[in-house]
Amino acid sequence: MRILGIESSAGPASCAVWEDGRILACSSANTGLTHSQTLVPMIHDMLKNAGISLKTVDLLAVAAGPGSFTGVRIGVAAVKGLAFTEDKPCVGVSTLAAMARMAAGTLFSGIICPAMDARRDQVYTALFEISEGEVIRLTDDNAVSLNNLAKQLDKYKKPVLLIGDGAELCYNTFKQILSEVFIAPLHLRYQSAVGVTLEAAVMQEQAVSSEKLMPIYLRMPQAERELKRKLSNGK
Repeated sequence: MRILGIESSAGPASCAVWEDGRILACSSANTGLTHSQTLVPMIHDMLKNAGISLKTVDLLAVAAGPGSFTGVRIGVAAVKGLAFTEDKPCVGVSTLAAMARMAAGTLFSGIICPAMDARRDQVYTALFEISEGEVIRLTDDNAVSLNNLAKQLDKYKKPVLLIGDGAELCYNTFKQILSEVFIAPLHLRYQSAVGVTLEAAVMQEQAVSSEKLMPIYLRMPQAERELKRKLSNGK
């Protein structure tokens, strides 16, 4: 099985190809350019440089959310376009689950807490336990306040590893509350298409056609929330 994964849910953009337990190729950029500028050329360049044809890919995968509304839409649209062109199945994976997969290969044992900054002292998060290399989901993806997340983590009484672009934000809050809380090193901290391919590898049976691939949003875009608030205040 050969899987092409795409990650564009946050600041970094990346793509990777996984085949039967190993990463054949990967590419990433965190330059501040928009994903609409970098993502598709990056995919084509990676495949070309690795001597891989899109026709030889069996499954396309994307971090379908949560994350930046614009970034998620760009990633999903890119995979839908590639899957439609080549008539390939595709799968949308949880950004948070893909992040947890990146930490599964470390020696850490305890609770993995992916955290994406959702602003207003909130993060998109889900909790996972790593035990002997296995990833066990403990909670659903959600948007929660830092204080509520700290209370959740404290109940487990286990070491906590923070990953994601919200990891530092969480660490600065949690280090005074939790007895064992750690922040992942930079090379494992941020969202990566490698994690997307690893999560997709265990979701092969959930693959769908390109027209059925949809983004995963945990809340309305900020513009829609502001409009709803204004309309409510106007009543």
